[in-house]
Amino acid sequence: MSGAFYRLAVVGVLATTTPLSANVATPADASAAGSDLTARPHRPAPAQDARQLAGTYLNLHQCMYYSSSATNHFTTVIPSKDGRFTAETKVSNTPDTSPTCGNGDGNYGPIPLLSGAKSLDLSTGRYLNIHQCMYYSNSATNHFTTVIPSKDGRFTAGTKISNTPDTSPTCGNGDGNYIPIPLLSGVKTLDLSTGRYLNLHQCMYYSNSATNHFSTVIPSSDGRFTAGTKVSRTQDADPTCGNGDGNYAPIPLLSGVKALPLR
Repeated sequence: MSGAFYRLAVVGVLATTTPLSANVATPADASAAGSDLTARPHRPAPAQDARQLAGTYLNLHQCMYYSSSATNHFTTVIPSKDGRFTAETKVSNTPDTSPTCGNGDGNYGPIPLLSGAKSLDLSTGRYLNIHQCMYYSNSATNHFTTVIPSKDGRFTAGTKISNTPDTSPTCGNGDGNYIPIPLLSGVKTLDLSTGRYLNLHQCMYYSNSATNHFSTVIPSSDGRFTAGTKVSRTQDADPTCGNGDGNYAPIPLLSGVKALPLR
């Protein structure tokens, strides 16, 4: 683990490994991902609520970074803790039409076609349904995550605001080489009326044997790879990540948290 982060600069051919979906732990109770909704009485949708929004739009920026030497992609939706891999997700009164990403670190650089931006109108529904879709290439031994569609439309994710909670993720079919992995995908429904802040937690996991990173913003369906994204009355200062599965472990310097004001 201590040397995992520095493998960002490693040049070489990836070891052949079994995809994560084959190393299945006992699935966690899928209801855990939606625990924010437990035993809460019905409230009006935000569009009908008297509360004042901090901004009209949640602008989700998804930035894909890639190293050709490592044949490895990974995604950020907020800046990494060390500031090298940024993504300008924010709340504002104007919709963003293109993502703002960093330059990477020289080894890993941004890939515009696999990045994207999506503006969600916070006044149009009670729930933020975050859909996390994990794609995997067996030939490249490479995972990457989307929470919104890539710019080229090949790798989708159904994140949206609505008045109903979603119970399963909506993902695309990939491009034939990279395909969706249901066990590592997931959905989490957050009630926007229950707190002042949307705390986005980004957890980066890495396998030293596979030279492979991937990120999560919400827990994977099987519960092995968690992230503590939630709505609350207080701002989170540190990300809450899981321990991984023994092969893939969290990388604190590439993880992060961003508290976005809702009102």
